[in-house]
Amino acid sequence: MGILNGTARRKRELRERAKAARAAMSPADKAAADKALCDRLLALPQILTAGTVLTYVSQPHEADTRALIVALLAAGKTVAAPRCADAVGEMQFFLIRSFDELAPGAFGLTEPTLDCPPAYPGADSVCLVPALLFDEDGYRLGYGGGYYDRFLAGYGGKTVGLCYDGEVVPELPRGAFDRPVDTVVTPSTEFSFTNPSF
Repeated sequence: MGILNGTARRKRELRERAKAARAAMSPADKAAADKALCDRLLALPQILTAGTVLTYVSQPHEADTRALIVALLAAGKTVAAPRCADAVGEMQFFLIRSFDELAPGAFGLTEPTLDCPPAYPGADSVCLVPALLFDEDGYRLGYGGGYYDRFLAGYGGKTVGLCYDGEVVPELPRGAFDRPVDTVVTPSTEFSFTNPSF
């Protein structure tokens, strides 16, 4: 119990520090970082070859995905966004064709509307994973809900974590249900955990 409480406490402390650091970014710095991140993602082999791109719809404090979604849809990519089922603590991805098919949902997130068809992502899909921090083994510090860890536990495609420069740290506290990503992309570089480049 003490170890679990210590892990949870450490995660909470790191989460608050990471949120504060992100909030301190100037609008101009964030916009420049978001554009560089989008450009890097659009050139990423995992994105170029994906049958379906599963992506969160970013909130103002997150690494931006909205410009990426526009570019992916314009290129004819199949795009899906998540909807949270709060009662069971899980999320499912649904296909979107435009921002008109998005609306406010759980936790103030922007989610697919109820008439969007479900996505059934295969091994050729890629899931873009948000986080406040990643570590050098691909583990993430998210926002504490556990939705992505539960989804990734049964997901068979590729995973790409998105964050800003300076948000990849040597090691994060992790629990039994935490799931690492395959790759992390920042505005200036990318890291693969099947072939680490740290």
